[in-house]
Amino acid sequence: MTDIRTIAHKVLYRVLHEDAYSAIAINNAVREEHLGGVDVSFLSALVYGVLERKLTLEYIIRQYSSIRIKKIEAKTLIVLYLGVYQLIFMDKVPDSAAVNESVKLCKRLRLYKSAGFVNAVLRNLVRADKRYIIPDRQDTLRYLSVMYSCPDMIVSELLQAYGEPLTERILQGILGRPPLTVRVNTLKTDQETLITALSGQGIAVKECTFLDHTLFLSHTGSLEKISQFQKGHFFVEDAASQLCAELLGAQPGERIADVCAAPGGKSLYSAIRMKNRGEIFSYDIHEHKLKLMQENAARLGVTIMKTSLRDAASSDKLPVCQRILCDVPCSGWGILRRKPEIRYKTDTNIDNLTNLQYSILCMSANQLPLNGTLVYSTCTLRQDENHAVIRRFLAEHPGFCGVDLNLPDGIEHLTEEEPYCLTLFPGVYDTDGFFIAKLRRTAP
Repeated sequence: MTDIRTIAHKVLYRVLHEDAYSAIAINNAVREEHLGGVDVSFLSALVYGVLERKLTLEYIIRQYSSIRIKKIEAKTLIVLYLGVYQLIFMDKVPDSAAVNESVKLCKRLRLYKSAGFVNAVLRNLVRADKRYIIPDRQDTLRYLSVMYSCPDMIVSELLQAYGEPLTERILQGILGRPPLTVRVNTLKTDQETLITALSGQGIAVKECTFLDHTLFLSHTGSLEKISQFQKGHFFVEDAASQLCAELLGAQPGERIADVCAAPGGKSLYSAIRMKNRGEIFSYDIHEHKLKLMQENAARLGVTIMKTSLRDAASSDKLPVCQRILCDVPCSGWGILRRKPEIRYKTDTNIDNLTNLQYSILCMSANQLPLNGTLVYSTCTLRQDENHAVIRRFLAEHPGFCGVDLNLPDGIEHLTEEEPYCLTLFPGVYDTDGFFIAKLRRTAP
């Protein structure tokens, strides 16, 4: 019989100690163990839950452990993460099951000497009625870090950029699973028909309030088994990314370039917006990602996407295009709810990112024709990677100007920023955290 807690332990070890990405590690485990239904849901809940709450869990463990966190063997600590998470954050798991299954997990992992220690820590927590102390709210940085399991460095930078109320709202927004957001493929169907078809299969559908043809789905089961997905009637793309492509504004018959295209959602959105008329040059530096983009385009019936291998920071010639999208590599602080492990990585090379981003922006802009439009975007909330890059670019490139964004009803600026820039925050509009800036070339 498959034991989901054992699988969750293996996945967490791969993520925390072998630099695996959570989504990929979970998908691999589901495939390898032939999991389905409730098992997949429980596995995802355990893995994502522990990753989202890791610092909080450590703070609780310290209050009940006689051994310092740094002295606890790695695999034993993961057992404790899982046990404490079930006790504190999973109401449907009985306390006795959380404790007993954690002890059994130690034995299955041959952590025999750790079984008694794990049992003692968890039972002490239960005997204390699962009470624990968190830092005083007066110590804002420490409180927010522990409460929302986010490292001091990230919290400190967010506080400096956005202040305490918005920072706490952001941190609340990165907990829990993101909504499943899809774009209706109007090349093959219409929104009303798709909603009717999905609802008839027991799938809950909610319409996006600020984007046409954008839906939030829940209770879907496996997407690959939904006939409308197989037929290419919709594709998955966060609403922030969809809004980015909408603000790019591609028109039927135009030529556009997406210089960092993978996994290809913004190119697909633009192709549908262009009614599959024109040309889209979709580039990426990773060859294996090109195949995925090609497969998705074929499923959706998109024929105007041309995928090619290209380094966006290089001076390789681009075709003459009226619009260029630069969705550059970034620190990912806007997608921490999708990749919670990002917050704990220490080798992110974050200080060098702005140089790469600026290089991609400059190299792309150099090939933009007069009156051409360029959109720069990231999925981070760091102002050094967002506003600072754009301000530097405009200061050093007098032949370009910002283009005021025509925002849809319901979307507004939550902070002071230029009218040609927009920062979206997780937990506000059911989107990822995202930054968008729109520029135009005004001189040769």
